[in-house]
Amino acid sequence: MKVSFYLNDVLVSYDVKPHEYLAATLRRNGVKSIKVGCNESSCGSCTLLIENKPVMSCSVLTASVEGKHITTVEGIQEEAAKLSRCFSNEGADQCGFCNVGYALVCYALKKEYKNPTDEEIINYIVGNLCRCSGLYSQLKAIKAYLKEE
Repeated sequence: MKVSFYLNDVLVSYDVKPHEYLAATLRRNGVKSIKVGCNESSCGSCTLLIENKPVMSCSVLTASVEGKHITTVEGIQEEAAKLSRCFSNEGADQCGFCNVGYALVCYALKKEYKNPTDEEIINYIVGNLCRCSGLYSQLKAIKAYLKEE
């Protein structure tokens, strides 16, 4: 079956199997920024934005995104670089496997909340896990990122 959607504002069309997940479709078609860590929506490595909302692409059927707008980290390079600097400055960045998911979640958080509390930030990023650094340094980095213009 053929599925068409907007990938970083570019209309794309892929032949997919009815049971194929979006993470697999994107990786098969060259989008290597999408990582698959757990394949069961537990880690957040495969996070992307569908209509500006963060979702785990390993649990979204590609057929369900027909006509929708999908954003990967390639579509938010400037914002991802800002967050990367903040993570680095706070020691919240080690192996980098989770960074893409965090970049997209934090970008969505910044668009949705003007001045989120610590609790709102934590609730927003709860689906993204980092096995290398702790929440405290990530929270400091995210708060620094949210203050940037």
